[in-house]
Amino acid sequence: MEGEEGSQQPHLALAHHLFLLKHPSVPDIEKVSHKDEVLASIKSDDMVSLYETLAAESLLEMDRGLLDSMRARIEEELKKLDEKITDAEENLGESEVREAHLAKSLYFIRIGDKEKALEQLKVTESKTVAVGQKMDLVFYTLQLGFFYMDFDLISKSIDKAKNLFEEGGDWERKNRLKVYEGLYCMSTRNFKQAASLFLDSISTFTTYELFPYDTFVFYTVLTSIISLDRVSLKQKVVDAPEILTVIGKVPHLSGFLNSLYDCQYKSFFSAFAGLTEQIRLDRYLHPHFRYYMREVRTVVYSQFLESYKSVTIEAMARAFGVTVDFIDAELSRFIAAGKLHCKIDKVAGVLETNRPDAKNALYQATIKQGDFLLNRIQKLSRVIDL
Repeated sequence: MEGEEGSQQPHLALAHHLFLLKHPSVPDIEKVSHKDEVLASIKSDDMVSLYETLAAESLLEMDRGLLDSMRARIEEELKKLDEKITDAEENLGESEVREAHLAKSLYFIRIGDKEKALEQLKVTESKTVAVGQKMDLVFYTLQLGFFYMDFDLISKSIDKAKNLFEEGGDWERKNRLKVYEGLYCMSTRNFKQAASLFLDSISTFTTYELFPYDTFVFYTVLTSIISLDRVSLKQKVVDAPEILTVIGKVPHLSGFLNSLYDCQYKSFFSAFAGLTEQIRLDRYLHPHFRYYMREVRTVVYSQFLESYKSVTIEAMARAFGVTVDFIDAELSRFIAAGKLHCKIDKVAGVLETNRPDAKNALYQATIKQGDFLLNRIQKLSRVIDL
């Protein structure tokens, strides 16, 4: 059930509506439209198991007539698909048999029967020879995994895809896999790896079945800001033509990125506030919302303090457009957690930085390793003398 180029896979769009329907922060009036979208998808694809689950959770009203009609259509369609498989096995070639099994797999995916879909995909794989076609089956499994947010299934499928690529495989599918793996890393809070994979795919993006290109850029910018150093951020994100062409389509994203790089901290906080709701209502980022908020603030506070040996709290509060008390409380938490290398002189109202010296740390490590090596040589020389 892969989306056409430029369009999202229907079930992943449904998953977003389901997420918002269950989200406590979404107003009830907006949930009405999400409920309508979910019910329309269930009816069009005969998603019996999902309908029963939502009805049990009191998110949808149970309609026995609708349930019976969907079950009847599923029974009829499965009978037709089994007849096609039997006909292909008796009268046609191997490729036709595979196509008949694939059609049944896609039908189970369509109706939302996860277990039977996975089982049928394995049967289809046993009938498949070409590496490219096996990869396509892995992509169907990955889409199923992202619909149910089954990270164990996603992880195993990614490993399977990588093993398949050792046998061959084209660059287009390899690049698509990077986006799937990047989304998995982002969903499991590995933002650094996600940023690396997204940036590798930015000029070759074709994974429209997962999300539109502007959403991909949104994820790329968010993961890069907390993962890349300032120089890399400029080269790979701020000046990237692929990002520049669409960044304006995402509200506040351009201000969020450029104000951080340009050290316009007041504008940065304003843009950041505008993005928080979008991050909170994203089904992949929502579980990491509080963590991401902390990491971004760590990055921006560290960048500001990088320029100073000492600075008054009042000057920092003025730069960020917030109160002295707010900055004092914020920095206290980050310093206590070991996120910022500075100390607060409350009496003088001054922040004093005590950044670890990277060169000095390297020098100390070299001395330590040198001492260890000398000790080993001395022990060895004693053995040789004996």
